[in-house]
Formats: sequence, C-alpha cells, structure tokens
Amino acid sequence: MANVLATFAQFERRLISQRTQDALAIKRSQGVRLGRPVTLPARVAHRIRREREKGMTFAAIADGLKRDHVPTAQGGKRWYPATVRAVPLRLA
Repeated sequence: MANVLATFAQFERRLISQRTQDALAIKRSQGVRLGRPVTLPARVAHRIRREREKGMTFAAIADGLKRDHVPTAQGGKRWYPATVRAVPLRLA
C-alpha cells in the first residue's frame, strides 16, 4: 500500500512540475517579466556601464562600489563581481 501511495505521489509531483513549467512558458511568451523586480537605482547601473565601457574589470567595479559604500539592490554592503556582471550593459 505504501509503495502505491509513493508512486502516485511521485506522479502527482511530476504533473505539478509540468503544469508550472507550461504556465511560466505562457507568461514568458506574453512578455510578462518573471522574477524579482529590478530595484537597482538607475544611477548605479549607469555607473557600472560607464566604468565597464572604460575597460574596468567586474572585480574592480565591485571594489569601487564597496569602497564608496554604495548599497546593493537589496540593501547589502558587499558587491561581488558576479553581481556587477548581472547588470545589463545596454538599456532595455
């Protein structure tokens, strides 16, 4: 009996996963932006783009933001090169 219940539970998990993926694909095709909203101030994004265009590395930009006590998009104090790299280099 336990094996039968476990099998159906696993089957239901797969169905839920598939329905979720299908719904997200539909939303993306409709142009809905999924995920956390962008909260990085435009001036910080502009600074990152400007410094990147000057040829600075992501690590150097992150160090400069930390040194100048610029808060991250979520209010943190520490900038990482990967975080800087995630900022789009072109305006959408």
